[in-house]
Amino acid sequence: MKPENVFECEAQGSPLRTVRDATDIISKAWEQRATLVAIPTGRLDDDFFHLRTGVAGEILQKFVTYRLRVAIVGDISKHVTESAALRDFVYESNRGDQVWFVADLDELRKRLDK
Repeated sequence: MKPENVFECEAQGSPLRTVRDATDIISKAWEQRATLVAIPTGRLDDDFFHLRTGVAGEILQKFVTYRLRVAIVGDISKHVTESAALRDFVYESNRGDQVWFVADLDELRKRLDK
């Protein structure tokens, strides 16, 4: 497997709420020829973590459609504790290779090195 070119979203900035917001990040990632986008949890709107809203599915699907892998980087323990559905989604996502939830960039680097 070839090495990943990771686009790290800035921690500060407007939250990702819509597909349009995701498209803006995808454009920036493509400019950098990225193959994986690391998104800090602080950049995600709270609705992202409430799966019933559909926000996570819409945003993540947009990245997958454009063949960009995604890593959600940061502590989501509060959200996972509150939602069995989210806990299951995170578990299944982390078993695959398109979407990962990691605690920090060090964990992401370790996963990429495997």
